[in-house]
Amino acid sequence: MKDGNNTAGLGIGTIAIHAGQRPDPTTGAIMTPVYQTSTYVQPELGRHLGYEYARTHNPTREAYERNVAALESGAHGIAFASGLAATDTMVKLLSAGDHVICGEGVYGGTYRLFSQVVARLGIEFSFVDSGSLDEIRAAVKPNTRLIHVETPTNPMMRLTDIAAAAEVAHGTGAWLSVDNTFASPYNQRPLELGADLVLHSATKYINGHSDMVGGIIVVRSDELHERLRFLQNAAGGVPGPWDCWLAMRSTKTLHLRMRAHNANGQQIAEWLHAHAKVQNTYYPGLKTHPQHDLAKAQMRGFTGMISIEMGSLERAAAFVNQVRIFALAESLGGVESLIGHPAMMTHASIPRERRYAMGLTDGLVRLSCGVEDVEDLVADLEQALSHV
Repeated sequence: MKDGNNTAGLGIGTIAIHAGQRPDPTTGAIMTPVYQTSTYVQPELGRHLGYEYARTHNPTREAYERNVAALESGAHGIAFASGLAATDTMVKLLSAGDHVICGEGVYGGTYRLFSQVVARLGIEFSFVDSGSLDEIRAAVKPNTRLIHVETPTNPMMRLTDIAAAAEVAHGTGAWLSVDNTFASPYNQRPLELGADLVLHSATKYINGHSDMVGGIIVVRSDELHERLRFLQNAAGGVPGPWDCWLAMRSTKTLHLRMRAHNANGQQIAEWLHAHAKVQNTYYPGLKTHPQHDLAKAQMRGFTGMISIEMGSLERAAAFVNQVRIFALAESLGGVESLIGHPAMMTHASIPRERRYAMGLTDGLVRLSCGVEDVEDLVADLEQALSHV
């Protein structure tokens, strides 16, 4: 596959390994080099070789952007220094006086950015249960310009019907953006379901090795791409070439990693669901999940993300403090298994009353099941639960 842009008819594994990349024209190196440079020499005044300054262009970043765009069935990828930098740039498409409908179950950092930073600049936000189309419709205003959802939500694992939400958005002249971090392009491709923008914290499943921080937006529209590319350069929240190289190295195994995450997640969720010390298990792959049919319709796998209700902060702490293979840490989506307490970690910036209204209690524990041997993970959880 000499032309890394021609992916028509190819499977996701082949796309993951080859899309957006070509052998280095100078050496034939099969891996895109790390172009660790801040500027580029111009042959003469008024003429350059396609690159002027590294904030604006970098060949390593471009290959990475093309690769993830292909994985998401998009036309353009725009990379950023973090998932929040991507989200922040997306809302810069809007102007003072515009209105955003946002799913209440978004990542705590997204809620903090919207409610405490962007709202001060004259953009209005309504936070709703995006799993309810009625709530989305009821929140629409004449000045609604964007509907932003995360599906599955972090950490309650609730789903939004992407195709239906896209119809609502387009019917009111708004864009639909979907944070696809929890699902990954392997399990879900929102652009194929009608979304206008899909974004990721690339730190998570895209990279999958817990060794970089990044974000990316993918679109199909040339017009949206031009506007986002302008903002990427104007605001400057770009990733370094080494981080882009690390992420592009990682996308080559995305299809393999996600199969293992999906399998481990499903088996562990079923085991936790049957455990006497676990009050509730939240996982779209369980038949008891209220949106299981929707999950089967718009996802091809249910990831390694599971949340469980332990009943109290004391019980949750007794559990998470005893794990041996699972690591007590923030983040998710790495090959190693992590465990966390959303109320005190990832979602601490959300007011307690809002958290509780969503079911995000002090007894909630979130697991990111890695790709270790599942028998070892289950044994670790069993011994940790024995201390509860």
